[in-house]
Amino acid sequence: MHRSDPAELAAALRTGPFHHALRTAIATRGLALHRIRRHLALRGVNVGLTSLSYWQQGHRRPERPESLRAVAALEDVLDLPEHSLTRLLGPRRAVGTAPTGPPVRPYRDLISPAAAVDDLLTALSGPRDSGLHTVTHIERIRIGPDRQPTRRDSQHALRAHRDGIDRYLALYQGDPGSDITRVGVRAEENCRPGRIRRDRTHHLLAAELLLDRRLRAGDTHLLGYGFDDAPSPDPSCEYVRGFNSGAGQYVLQITFHPDALPVRCHRFALRAPGEDPYETEELTLDGHRCVHLVATALRPCLLGIRWDWE
Repeated sequence: MHRSDPAELAAALRTGPFHHALRTAIATRGLALHRIRRHLALRGVNVGLTSLSYWQQGHRRPERPESLRAVAALEDVLDLPEHSLTRLLGPRRAVGTAPTGPPVRPYRDLISPAAAVDDLLTALSGPRDSGLHTVTHIERIRIGPDRQPTRRDSQHALRAHRDGIDRYLALYQGDPGSDITRVGVRAEENCRPGRIRRDRTHHLLAAELLLDRRLRAGDTHLLGYGFDDAPSPDPSCEYVRGFNSGAGQYVLQITFHPDALPVRCHRFALRAPGEDPYETEELTLDGHRCVHLVATALRPCLLGIRWDWE
């Protein structure tokens, strides 16, 4: 097993899944399984080498009380923060059910109107849980001279938390009055466009991005994609990104045309559309006419930037 670095371990503990985090922790500490077993025995916890091997490979999941006690002891043996492994296990599964990934909120909780989102996902037969978790997402939005968004570009690093993942679902909502049929979808790196569905009434678009390989649990994948925006009758004044299963890190940058500079910008975070922000912070336009935010260890939420023209 290759020796992992601390940054890789921190990312694995943040995003999971459990077996990947355990395997990375073992590699980082450089301990053989028989030594880990001996350290556990000294703490009064007995677990077999086969079980340890199965846990780190994802072939078996700690379920029984004594196994969960062993996981808590592993955090001590591997010098990990308390609960950093146990939290990745989540609630105990019922017998015969498949393993689950990070907590997931339905997309309908993050985009309004909820019924329109449900209809789009039904048209694509989209699952509630895509099987993917965001490790890092860097998004760039450009605002043109008419105060309208012109394009959105994303660099997205993802990790699968179950086997067989071969596509990513990208959702887009245009500004009120925009023509969703004029929005272009760009699949640029390590993916190609799949099915695309549009809702003209609610300015919604759902696009499948087909990955160039089928992922197994724990695999990471980098893809680049974007949207070419359609103009709306009124100037744009915000950009919002929804996270239905959280994210390891998110970076959002808004770049304004020199003929369309805002007078004030601030970041905000919401739990649901229409709610008051639970977090706000004023942002300063830099010398390149940009504002940005960086957020880490995100739970499901809505995060964005707003700006005033007058």
